[in-house]
Amino acid sequence: MTDIREMNALAVRDSMDIVKQVQVTDLTRPTPCAGWTLADLLGHMTVQHRGFAAAARGDGAQLAHWEFTAAGDDAVERYLAASEDVLAAFAALDDDLEFVLDLPEFKIDPPRFPARRAIGFHFIDYVVHAWDVAATLGVPYVLRPELEEPALEVALAVPNEDNRLADGAAFVPALDGADSGSPLDRVLRHLGRTPDWRPDEAV
Repeated sequence: MTDIREMNALAVRDSMDIVKQVQVTDLTRPTPCAGWTLADLLGHMTVQHRGFAAAARGDGAQLAHWEFTAAGDDAVERYLAASEDVLAAFAALDDDLEFVLDLPEFKIDPPRFPARRAIGFHFIDYVVHAWDVAATLGVPYVLRPELEEPALEVALAVPNEDNRLADGAAFVPALDGADSGSPLDRVLRHLGRTPDWRPDEAV
């Protein structure tokens, strides 16, 4: 599998299967994202899908597409709809994936990336966020074997620098042990997650 869109679609659809298990009573649960409830996390995941979808359609520079809203009682439905939207937007891109996407949440000037790279960002986000939701609910998350090496490659390309300490950084600094364990464990540790995190640790 070489098309980043196919890999991304698998990761997103796996996240959809996990999110379908969320109940309204789960929305106040703590998550592996420090200070975020599940409502916050699902709100973030949903708006990121909408932002990336807008970017793929040439309208990513409009900040309104990226405005965060915490999830409410319709969190699951909104997430599933946003997932279908972003997958359709990526699928409609030309196969050379050279179309440039505006991603204003990235703190560089200008925040523009070729589609192939931008979809890679999206892919690794939803591998990690699928695990975030699964860990929050206490249900298993298994990274598909065909996604293990691509996910690890993309994750390890994320610099582990001081910018991870900034407010709003996508990931916190890498944890010790990021060079050992399963591919998923290595992805999680490199991106600042603790693979054996449990909800009671955040109470």
